[in-house]
Amino acid sequence: MTTDAARYDDQGEVPLAGYAALASVFAAGAGTFALVARRRGVRLPQEVPPWDVALLGAATYKTARVLTRDKITSFVRAPFTRRSGDGEASEVIDEPRGSGLRRAIGDLVACPFCTSAWTAGALVCSYAAAPRLTRLVCGGFGALTVADWLQYAWTWTQATTTES
Repeated sequence: MTTDAARYDDQGEVPLAGYAALASVFAAGAGTFALVARRRGVRLPQEVPPWDVALLGAATYKTARVLTRDKITSFVRAPFTRRSGDGEASEVIDEPRGSGLRRAIGDLVACPFCTSAWTAGALVCSYAAAPRLTRLVCGGFGALTVADWLQYAWTWTQATTTES
């Protein structure tokens, strides 16, 4: 009997059941938030101003990088990944390990793009329930994002002037 994973990729290594479990957790979390928010009378904003979208985006970017690439959060990834190298600016590169759900979680926590969906979901739920607090938290992560870009600009400037 051929499994869905084997039909999906030739090696049969894609943890489709693990991905389905994670997608179910994400959907259940969003649904639970919606139910609890409704019962507690949380009023959703009529609109989300563009500057809040930018702030949420910067915070989503940075939280995903912190969770997937920072050395200090390696303990979160360690059960599901193995260190495969060093990235730029003291970041680390981890690769997923194991199979099934463990591999699926490893894929999630090793990928900043994948983790962004989860962090954006959490920040949007927080924004709906407590916009002022969420703006403050996002402002902090947004400041870190700007600081990262300034660090890269400074490093680039130093490298450019040394080459001349």
